[in-house]
Amino acid sequence: MTLMKKIIYVLCLVAMMAVVSGCEDTDGAGEKLGKQFDQAMEQAKDKMDEMTDQAKDQARDALDKAREALDE
Repeated sequence: MTLMKKIIYVLCLVAMMAVVSGCEDTDGAGEKLGKQFDQAMEQAKDKMDEMTDQAKDQARDALDKAREALDE
């Protein structure tokens, strides 16, 4: 796991703890905001994972092309 991912995960955990500690049992405005925040963080994590996978694929493709160029 890269340093950037670790930092983002820690920030997400801290933010979620802050949201959870401030919410009551009722679904008030804070609870709704917390749920929206959780969804946004999950979407951001998914997008970051997708971008990481794309970067890995592109790096592998570049490495393969470089190896092919060296073989010629």
